[in-house]
Amino acid sequence: MPLIIVIIGIILLLVLIAVFKLNAFIAFVIICLFVGIVGGMELQAVINSIQLGIGNTLGFLVMILGFGSMLGKLVADSGAAQRITSRLVDSFGIKNIQWAVVLAGFIVGIPMFYSVGFVILIPLVFTVAASTGLPLIYVGLPMLASLSVTHGFLPPHPAPTAISGMFGADIGKTLVYGIIIAIPAIIVAGPLFTRTIKNVEATPLKEFYNPILLKDEEMPGMWTSIISALLPVILIGFSTILVGFIPNDFALKPIIEFIGNPVIAMLISVLVAIYTLGLARGKKMTEIMDSITTAISSITMILLIIAGAGALKQILIDSGVSNYIAEMLVDSSISPLILAWLIATVIRVCVGSATVAGLTAAGIILPLISSTGASPELMVLAIGAGSLMLSHVNDGGFWMFKEYFNLSLKDTLRTWTVMETTVGIMGLIGVLILNTFI
Repeated sequence: MPLIIVIIGIILLLVLIAVFKLNAFIAFVIICLFVGIVGGMELQAVINSIQLGIGNTLGFLVMILGFGSMLGKLVADSGAAQRITSRLVDSFGIKNIQWAVVLAGFIVGIPMFYSVGFVILIPLVFTVAASTGLPLIYVGLPMLASLSVTHGFLPPHPAPTAISGMFGADIGKTLVYGIIIAIPAIIVAGPLFTRTIKNVEATPLKEFYNPILLKDEEMPGMWTSIISALLPVILIGFSTILVGFIPNDFALKPIIEFIGNPVIAMLISVLVAIYTLGLARGKKMTEIMDSITTAISSITMILLIIAGAGALKQILIDSGVSNYIAEMLVDSSISPLILAWLIATVIRVCVGSATVAGLTAAGIILPLISSTGASPELMVLAIGAGSLMLSHVNDGGFWMFKEYFNLSLKDTLRTWTVMETTVGIMGLIGVLILNTFI
């Protein structure tokens, strides 16, 4: 009976979001009430569970995502993203243009939400394609593969960060493992795949070929841009690697761990960017703070959706459904990593949102972490890979790509959808290979 309740609840969640177009946060709360009440919980206990789930989830995430949005805004407004892309394209040359945009997408994609990175980099990609005469898909899709991978695999993006918190996964290890898995996934889904679809012709609207670009003197330097954008990764990665090699009684170990804490790393990065990308370039503090305020307002709904998923996770735990599912699956011959990937894939196909798919799958699969001994970091990445699978007409990213590149539905499916699916499959393969060494 508990399993049937969960299945009905998930189906209702999908129907509310995909069919009735209900806001995802509202849908999550309704399903929490349904699963809790039908599952036999007392009414007040259901409310308490929802509050606990929201509080525990946001308590960890609100600072990381808040600082992440601030950093992304600073990188975008200052011209750092444009500087990185332009310099890489110039350095790599026309023959290696795909590798230039892949690297640009990866660097810019780490501190920025997917949609922000997309809007910022697409005009630059269009300009590069127009000036070189290369097919637009050939130039643009590899960059989008990078953006997609960073969105699905790597903290501080919403889903991998939130799932890491749910699973008790080490964010530093998740980041390091994620980068290891991301590299081959991007290469296969980006440069290698796009070389097979040169015959797809994109004809974007003319206004996209005339982006408002900053002049050279208006942008920060290359190293300033890269360090400011990647400082969170540098601090978290450096701390994680260093802590693994130094003895426990090393005097500076607590300080190294403190600096590598995701919240502290993000705070330091924002403070550094305020100076390097703002004050040092002559901007007034009031202007910078206004920009940061705008960035915070843009993530409100993302935070609410994640909070709703956290509430559902808590309901599944408090109602006993999670333990019931764990007991059913613990003796399964299917690898928990593959199971997590499959569940995320199914929800992704039904809902469209990678973030919702990842967080919902995490709530279902949570009990397997302790009962199977699976690596929580790899479970985060397996779910992340599944959440990117088979993007189609119910995914906002699908339509952004289709409309900006002005493709037919058929061509969008054979380019964007295949690229996303390739990323998801390569991600699973990478997780399974890495699992043999960890």
